[in-house]
Amino acid sequence: MMDEASYRSDLIQCRLQSKIRGLNQSAKWASELLFSLPRSSTPVTASDICLNHDAICEPDYAMGKDCFDCAEYDRCAYFCRNSTSREGRFLHYYARYMAAEKKSLDMMVDTNPFTSSAPHDNITSLYTEIRSELNNSLINGQLTDGYLLYVYGITLLKLDLIEDAISALAHSVHFEPLNWASWQQLAVIIADRTQLEQLDLPTHWFKKIFLGAVYLELQLNEEAMALYTSLLDTFKDSNYLKSQMANVKHNLRHVDQAIDLFDTIRESDPFRLDAWDIYSNLLYVKDMRSKLSSLAHAAKNIDPFRVESCFCIANFYSLRGQHKKAADYFSRVLQLNPRHISAWTLMGHEYMEIKNTGGAIMSYRSAIECNKKDYRAWYGLGQTYEILKMPAYSLYYYSIARSLRPDDSRMIIAMGETLEKLERHSEAIKCYWKAGGIALVKLAALYEKLGEKDKAAAAYSDFVAQTGNMSNLEDFKMAHNAAQQCQQYAETRDEGKRILKEIAGLVKTGANPASSSFAFKQISIDNESIQLQF
Repeated sequence: MMDEASYRSDLIQCRLQSKIRGLNQSAKWASELLFSLPRSSTPVTASDICLNHDAICEPDYAMGKDCFDCAEYDRCAYFCRNSTSREGRFLHYYARYMAAEKKSLDMMVDTNPFTSSAPHDNITSLYTEIRSELNNSLINGQLTDGYLLYVYGITLLKLDLIEDAISALAHSVHFEPLNWASWQQLAVIIADRTQLEQLDLPTHWFKKIFLGAVYLELQLNEEAMALYTSLLDTFKDSNYLKSQMANVKHNLRHVDQAIDLFDTIRESDPFRLDAWDIYSNLLYVKDMRSKLSSLAHAAKNIDPFRVESCFCIANFYSLRGQHKKAADYFSRVLQLNPRHISAWTLMGHEYMEIKNTGGAIMSYRSAIECNKKDYRAWYGLGQTYEILKMPAYSLYYYSIARSLRPDDSRMIIAMGETLEKLERHSEAIKCYWKAGGIALVKLAALYEKLGEKDKAAAAYSDFVAQTGNMSNLEDFKMAHNAAQQCQQYAETRDEGKRILKEIAGLVKTGANPASSSFAFKQISIDNESIQLQF
């Protein structure tokens, strides 16, 4: 069991080793965790700050690092080309990777991300040189550089050599377990739990944070929450961990709890923009206009050219119904980061609002090109083709969305509705049964359409049994309609009558939450029947 001093020492090393190599996001991550630890009365010693002074004093490295910090990547690579230190060699290759990445992103802004799938010539050349250097290191019996393996891994990813990239990154964390950049990249590309369990990884405490990130990526939300909760026992004030937990709550659609976590983060670190794109999504879903307006203005004042700031503003305009402006700001997000999946997806939604189906389809396809695991883009394509009255296409995209979110009732209902349009009734029935809830009303209506009245009655009865005690006004409406249908059948007439009375009593006592999107207007009770108007 490690103590706080060991955690602190590891994080100091992680930050410093990342910083001197230009891995600034990893350095910031380490600083955030370090900051969340209780303040130590023990001063930082020279052994804690174990830098390679030969590298720091080397003119090639010094000149290259200063160029790197100014985003002059080609210059950095040029000045570090003859460096003999490990840090300098790393910087030479990493700067070349960053230069190629910047050119690739610039091309994506001008066109779109799927116009060309051919890897850039610079990446191919870089891959060949790094592989040669790594092979020479092994032949000479030298300790392999875990940081150089990281660059090799991300270069392999650019060439779509996923399995080789996973192997390289796994070896990287074995040689340099404090290299968070490798852990983080590895977390993003693992496809499923089986692949995760087959990995040979070191038993370093970073692995626990890594597993949380993997679980979050794979939508294993309960496991992710358990890990992050246990880590908070050590890193009590970690906004990184709280942000990850908010993401989990977002995935689970526990919107209020996710907003509370983001509120806590904003209160303790008001200028932290990380994950404000997700924060603004949650405020949008809850229709919290004044709060989203405040967030958008704050983001713009902090840094108007950050991805998260433009994202917040886009959501603000969308909530106000200014969809053209919202699309423009999502476009700005994509100019800053052409691989921002949510921005592509939400821009697709905005294009649908302004009846630009061609733009919507392009946006959704762009999101899928960035990440084929993004169910929202597949679902968006299904909705678009549904509007275009092309149900066969809709079914294809909905089926992929469902495979990515097998327990999400929205995906199952969408498939059921599309199958019904295609007159594949037996398959539609299976979807509605699996979805349950409101889908049971659709199931009952389908049974009625097919003339199977007994089955329709059973479906209506199941629905009212599930929703009869709900206090949401939308549920009242659905339960009321289903209960009326129940009265048409002898075997469920009495139960339907009882539910109608119960609904009337609940609404009469004011059980209508303010968050409901339905405005209650009138209830009139006439003997044993009621009429609701919404």
